[in-house]
Amino acid sequence: MAMSTQQPANIAPLKEAPPAPARILIVEDDGDIARMLVDLVKGNGFEAASVANGIEMDRILARHGFDLILLDGMLPGEDGFSICRRLRSSGKTPILMLTALREDIDRILGLELGADDYVTKPFNSRELMARIRNILRRASDHDGPPAVLEPMTFSGWRIDPRSRELFDAEGAQVSMTTAEFDLLWAFCCHPNKVLTREQLLAMTHAGSAGPIERSIDAHISRVRQKIEPNLKDPTFIKTVRLGGYLFASKVERLP
Repeated sequence: MAMSTQQPANIAPLKEAPPAPARILIVEDDGDIARMLVDLVKGNGFEAASVANGIEMDRILARHGFDLILLDGMLPGEDGFSICRRLRSSGKTPILMLTALREDIDRILGLELGADDYVTKPFNSRELMARIRNILRRASDHDGPPAVLEPMTFSGWRIDPRSRELFDAEGAQVSMTTAEFDLLWAFCCHPNKVLTREQLLAMTHAGSAGPIERSIDAHISRVRQKIEPNLKDPTFIKTVRLGGYLFASKVERLP
């Protein structure tokens, strides 16, 4: 007797559970702004929690994990820039800084300390959400199945795109942010070739709403601090006047 392949009427087919919404921690001491940010983030389909200072932030991070930290630069006690430096030295959670500072040197300070992006106050809500989505999308891409890519080596350094790790000539791992790793990997894929800031933005941010062009300079400064023997006379990442940057090293693929 042939067996029926139809499911009983009272048993619904299994459905794949939708992915959990990203969790965003807002570190903002202004109560009105914090509430507005929580409402904005939740209204766009994410989960959100807010704290007013670094001490409260440490307490909640000890109990819960977050996919992104929205960090105000001007906080009472430990300021946001100090918190950014501390967070980056101990973890890889993406950081988006909010700052009221207007000077370029101040606005990119957070990037130099390891933030993934920043928005200045007062900010446009749509722009802020676009930057949040961009950071989360890039982080999600890196968490997915690794591409079939081979590690590379340059002057004793080893960079592995599968684990997204960088090791110095002595085998010690060097901590890098997502943006810093993306930049160094782009250089290793195009050694001894001048790359413009626009090309580097396209390679590392996929043309979506990312940091302004000047942020490339800030991230490159951070990469140089980690790989250059002499910051006053870089030997790896060279600035090409009116051109961009050039990675002056022999790069070899590893099996």
